[in-house]
Amino acid sequence: MNALLPVVAAVAAYLIGSLSFAVIVSSLMGLNDPRTYGSGNPGATNVLRSGSKAAAALTLLLDAVKGLVPVLLVRLLGPDYGLHEGTLALVAIAAFLGHLFPVFFKFKGGKGVATALGVLLGLSGWLGLFVLLTWLAVAFTTRYSSLSALVAAVLAPVYYILLGGSLWTYDKPVLLAVIAMSALLLWRHAQNIGRLLKGQESKIGSKKDKAATAPTAPGTKSKRKH
Repeated sequence: MNALLPVVAAVAAYLIGSLSFAVIVSSLMGLNDPRTYGSGNPGATNVLRSGSKAAAALTLLLDAVKGLVPVLLVRLLGPDYGLHEGTLALVAIAAFLGHLFPVFFKFKGGKGVATALGVLLGLSGWLGLFVLLTWLAVAFTTRYSSLSALVAAVLAPVYYILLGGSLWTYDKPVLLAVIAMSALLLWRHAQNIGRLLKGQESKIGSKKDKAATAPTAPGTKSKRKH
């Protein structure tokens, strides 16, 4: 195996992860930059506050795909080139870090929920499915998007270990990558945790959550087309 291949794969995964589709999709659809309203987070949940469900859905899909594709390619094609679990773990975390710290957008990215889901689906369809069902279950019962992400993040490593005992054998480098992503997700949701504890977090579909607020930065002009 060429010693540079894992590095090349990781760099490629990071660059793919750095594509901030919340910003790209909003720009192409004539919407406000999601970094200028609501939570200021370039992710699907904040794009939804623009009022465009189509833009939010497309952002969610593309953010998940950019996590899925690099991991799936290494998982399926990597062994032919001598790339195994170590590279798989490296690519998984690199794609996720690309979303959090995108080189194309001044290293200011989203919280990584959709991209993390894509990465987990790439590692294992069962793992991704269980995490997705967990998110949906919590979101349906509480209507808190952030709480859903937090619960799913905490349970992701647990699911990975449990699945490894029955459906397939888990690899330690990959487990460490999953744990690292979960920890980063918790860190990125620190403010949400604070608002949840204070009872100030907005719920999915609430009036506060639906409306795109004024730009967060003074003097920022709206780019939304009317």
